[in-house]
Amino acid sequence: MAAAAAAAPGALGTLQAGRARLVAACCARLGPGWRLPGSVTGPRVAPAVWARGWTPAAGGGSAPRRGYSSEVKTEDELRVRYLEEENRGIVVLGINRAYAKNTFSKSLVKMLSKAVDALKSDKKVRTIIVRSEVPGIFCAGADLKERVKMNPSEVGPFVSKIRAVIDEIANLPVPTIAAIDGLALGGGLELALACDIRVAASSAKMGLVETKLAIIPGGGGTQRLPRAIGMSLAKELIFSARVLDGQEAKAVGLISHVLEQNQEGDAAYRKALDLAREFLPQTIPTKDRLEGLLAFKEKRPPRYKGE
Repeated sequence: MAAAAAAAPGALGTLQAGRARLVAACCARLGPGWRLPGSVTGPRVAPAVWARGWTPAAGGGSAPRRGYSSEVKTEDELRVRYLEEENRGIVVLGINRAYAKNTFSKSLVKMLSKAVDALKSDKKVRTIIVRSEVPGIFCAGADLKERVKMNPSEVGPFVSKIRAVIDEIANLPVPTIAAIDGLALGGGLELALACDIRVAASSAKMGLVETKLAIIPGGGGTQRLPRAIGMSLAKELIFSARVLDGQEAKAVGLISHVLEQNQEGDAAYRKALDLAREFLPQTIPTKDRLEGLLAFKEKRPPRYKGE
């Protein structure tokens, strides 16, 4: 991303076209007739159809229903949900930029930074799930359409802000889980790499594809990918800009769990939610921790309350 800072508008147009070809190729591998919102693989679809997100069922359960909107509001580009009842302590960060393939815009980066800043000092938060509210995509990296409109002096600081917010997520004091139910390319995969745990659907596609666009990963991927899968293999994937599906990503250790995608398109999110529930009673310091110690002393099953 840093190399793109000095790129002229014509070069950025080439980058946009290159990434569009990559996305189209990934869509082609998913099967005939499959396309993303505003994809180059087919005619554009009205915003009323594609501006969709997952609306949680009452109580934050794991069986969401699909919600539709005729317009996309900036404040809805990031949905922060504090789950309740048995899921109390779990916070879900849902990216919701369907019309832009969940790419990082100025507003989204600002909202992410603000949300993360609030979460890191909230003692009631135990686990954070990062997911997409848009079917078929996790995050496709930086918003190049927005970047081409920036002055050259704006690009460098914008790239630095993306890197900074990804670092902020990596430094959160509670467990973080990336639920990858679709495409995670470039900065999208770097976002997932910043999380402690990654789970993905088998149909998901992941890759640091920047080298195909004559740039390098600029959001921490060159450091975090080697830590996850080893230096040699990380170099191979970055140099080749190779895109892996869920099964391939699991085989190389990039993700912890791979699931067959369900009809709702949220298999990875549901697995992430199961893991988060499993983590809830293990976090320190909590009343549940004290209850666990007392139960051990009294030789009885613990009575956890999610507090």
